Amino acid sequence: MRAEGEGDGPTGMLLVGNAGVNRVRADCLDFKKISSIERMIFQRPGGFEATQRGYFYQRARSSEIDLAKKVIAGNRYRPGEYSLWFFRPGGNCPGTWYNQANSGCYKSHCFYNPSQPACASVYSTR
Repeated sequence: MRAEGEGDGPTGMLLVGNAGVNRVRADCLDFKKISSIERMIFQRPGGFEATQRGYFYQRARSSEIDLAKKVIAGNRYRPGEYSLWFFRPGGNCPGTWYNQANSGCYKSHCFYNPSQPACASVYSTR
């Protein structure tokens, strides 16, 4: 979460965490058979670029572990509560990204939700 969202502060890291947890629970689109957070982070293609490419190698601090526990426990934060994708554009957030709807932006990142029929499990409360 820190590797991808630290620049947007604690809320930015929570939003990145939401997307990660959603990818594990999704079992659809780019995220089929992703059964753990570790597998999601290192998924190729589609994982967390900063970690995969070695841009980030620091251990999590206790504050980040606390944030991760919140999203793992099921807490969701707008606009990323159901997002599977996020990215940092050079300008404004496009309305869609790879045919997925923009759910909003937070500071420098745009968040995108899958369609409900295709990825209904992302929207479940399990």
